[in-house]
Amino acid sequence: MRDTHKLFQLWLENAHIADIAEDLHALKIEGEQAIEDAFFDDLKFGTAGLRGVIGAGTARMNEYTIGRATHALACYLKKHFESPSVVICRDSRNKGETFVKHVASVLAHHGIKSIIFPRIEPTPTLSFAVRHLKASAGINITASHNPAKYNGYKVYGQDGCQITEQAADEISCAMQQTNIFCDVKTMDFDEGIQQGLISWVHDDVISAYIRSVVAQVGLNNEDSLLKQKLSVLYTPLHGTGLECIKKAYKHLPYVNLEVVHTQEKPNGNFPTCPNPNPELRGAFYEAFAQVHAGQMSPDIIIATDPDADRVAVALSLRAEKNEFRILTGNEQGLLLMDYLAQRVRDAGDDISEKVALTTIVSSPLADDIAQSYGFELRRVLTGFKYIGEQMQLLEDEGRLDAFLLGYEESYGYLVGTEVRDKDAIVAAALFAEMAYTYKQRGLTLLQVIDGLYEKYGTHLSETLSFAFDGAKGAEHMASIMNDIRSNHPAYIGNLAVHEVVDYMRPTPMPCISARGASRATDATAPQTLPISNVLQFNLEQQARLIIRPSGTEPKIKAYVFTRAENFMKAHGVQGELKTYLQKLFSE
Repeated sequence: MRDTHKLFQLWLENAHIADIAEDLHALKIEGEQAIEDAFFDDLKFGTAGLRGVIGAGTARMNEYTIGRATHALACYLKKHFESPSVVICRDSRNKGETFVKHVASVLAHHGIKSIIFPRIEPTPTLSFAVRHLKASAGINITASHNPAKYNGYKVYGQDGCQITEQAADEISCAMQQTNIFCDVKTMDFDEGIQQGLISWVHDDVISAYIRSVVAQVGLNNEDSLLKQKLSVLYTPLHGTGLECIKKAYKHLPYVNLEVVHTQEKPNGNFPTCPNPNPELRGAFYEAFAQVHAGQMSPDIIIATDPDADRVAVALSLRAEKNEFRILTGNEQGLLLMDYLAQRVRDAGDDISEKVALTTIVSSPLADDIAQSYGFELRRVLTGFKYIGEQMQLLEDEGRLDAFLLGYEESYGYLVGTEVRDKDAIVAAALFAEMAYTYKQRGLTLLQVIDGLYEKYGTHLSETLSFAFDGAKGAEHMASIMNDIRSNHPAYIGNLAVHEVVDYMRPTPMPCISARGASRATDATAPQTLPISNVLQFNLEQQARLIIRPSGTEPKIKAYVFTRAENFMKAHGVQGELKTYLQKLFSE
């Protein structure tokens, strides 16, 4: 059993960074449970890197834990690259700049070059820069959409994707062999600059990234100037998106852009939205208030999370009554998929050559759209790295131009091939183009999504999260998953369970083949998904329930899918499943 008090004492004696020492003394005052929560485990390093609450302790994000990870990464890079280099980025979170400098100092001690973004930038710019600068790896100091108390450390490979399982395992093993106080050494940051081991990313990299974004826009801008413009209200949620959104939208002359002024400035405390997650309605409250005050009447409202890899769209129903609807991540992905397929078809290109990528927890309606248009759809595990891996397979086959889009239901989208992670900037540009195109046809995005439901059937989806904080929470979360896996229910709510898919066993990748296609991949055995702690319950009435632990937070996520001929019936079934889940996770 882990001796948290021994570890705490070790840190008291060896952690000399001022704010860490202060945190340790605060833990001593708070008592035994606080100490246990800070030291009950080491932050786990996976393909998503590290993520945790900022503070002292082995289970927290601080200079010592990220230094240990960086030392292990440096050992990995020196083993696999002759002259490695790393691009480093950060978002607006607290301690971001401090962590960046510490990471660069550790790499400099190892003789590894760091190229640092001089200011906060979106996650997709890091993925782009790693490829553009031909770096060996990338590090992003970000906790994405988590609350202010979190920060994180994400590692990217030379392909611009989050690192592979194999690389993560190798780095994790190196971390376990690293003494956090004795083995991790640094070079003075200014000395690293003088020695040429630390330098800055130039603005021309951002310019090149913006060009790659604009290249995905399909409208003829000259024609669009003759028509009614689209009004967009945008909020960066105190994060990184504003600079790149403004630069991208300058190339969209049919857009009038306004910014939510109370959330315009970067702020790691997120004072107007404690949970800066565009999946949550609260992230839009300031935007709704600005509309309600009569300052503008936007066609669409767009929000990006702090590192601008996720994007959500809200639409005004009756602004005077403060009534708005936020599209779900699935609805946005389905709209974008359908729109891009139309664009390919209208251009006279062969849609059967295209490949779309999504996940096992995205809406089943994507299958219907793929079958209707006749393109291929592959479903991978949750995590955009798996979408990136499929893009690499296409590139290896010489078919990268077949990539149509990739999306996750958690508001992550990618169009174009020069970035290999979620990209809220290109998605925001395409949502504006799409909304503008439909506006010229007299349609709103709500009318378009309702049209998809009318054509394919009403599909509802909802993601529920159940938090399990601290040492006891982690044990409880594991116990719940083990119990469900060992004792499959025959009924969930009033719905019979027809099939259970356990992704801890080898599972073929779900795939909709392109209609009429005759590729070698169609004749061979399907790809097998990596082993993952996910359970899928296929129910009667075409309902589906998927349960998995989050890979980045102490939460279990549950995905509820229902399908019916109308909203009332679909909502009724959805309510039954949600009641079951709430009872299950409250026990």
